[in-house]
Amino acid sequence: MPEVSFVTANGQMAAGDLDERMNAFYDGKYDVLLATSIVESGLDIPRANTMIVHRADMFGLAQLYQIRGRVGRSKTRAYCFLTTKPRLPLTPQAERRLKLLASLDSLGAGFNLASHDMDQRGAGNILGEEQSGHIKEVGYELYQQMLEETISKIRSGEIASVDDLDGQWAPQINLGVPVLIPEPYVPDLDVRLGLYRRLSALTSKVELEGFAAELIDRFGKLPREVNTLLAVMRIKAECKRACIAKFECGPKGTTIQFHNDKFPNPAGLVAFVQDQKGLAKIRDNKIVVKRDWSTEKERVRGAFAIARDLALT
Repeated sequence: MPEVSFVTANGQMAAGDLDERMNAFYDGKYDVLLATSIVESGLDIPRANTMIVHRADMFGLAQLYQIRGRVGRSKTRAYCFLTTKPRLPLTPQAERRLKLLASLDSLGAGFNLASHDMDQRGAGNILGEEQSGHIKEVGYELYQQMLEETISKIRSGEIASVDDLDGQWAPQINLGVPVLIPEPYVPDLDVRLGLYRRLSALTSKVELEGFAAELIDRFGKLPREVNTLLAVMRIKAECKRACIAKFECGPKGTTIQFHNDKFPNPAGLVAFVQDQKGLAKIRDNKIVVKRDWSTEKERVRGAFAIARDLALT
């Protein structure tokens, strides 16, 4: 297209040069702006009504939504073309993102997109609180409710201070295995998020078995990922009993760190380490237990056994 005049823009340019190029495009001195994702926010050019995104499958859902919003900012009809590499199969996640973005064409679709984006990428670690705190552990609505209840208790004197909340910490667990409710099993997004919120509050074996029975009754046989999720929730409960704040497992064993670097029964902990016959060591306030778990199933079972043994110590 030799007749088209164009200008380029990217984040490695000097601020003054970048500003000059953007203003030139805004003033109509160029027909095309060839840019990186630097244009995804803060850009308002009403005369720009067509966008082509190269390799759209490489972008995230929220990022694509922001980028698409750079056109169609006036009364002129706008178009956004999302391209992918020819003859290259898309990953299932990329295909879902692109199909979902194509379906969000109404006003006020932002919240719907945010819910789907959270469902696809995961709302943090629901089995722990470190990444972004309780909001990502229990969901925004439940977190807001918990926050209101806690503030009310502090104001009424039922809780003397924030220090009294120390018992409400949650273990952070990472087993390196998929723990989720798959979309094909529970297609409705709101239902899935509701199930996650309910599951985050369950602690006992009886409660988890009841939850599993309900899932089977409503949606059919449990897929592998859900079985693993329920098993990891049992591990979480044992970790809480054992005062384990961080529990990380891999094919070669596990690393354990206790809440506030304290264990209720130091003598029992020494006995546990000795019982491992050289396979457990204390290093930097952590316990490293060596194991040989060749499969994910062995890892989950082994992790539960260790957490249970420490809880009974």
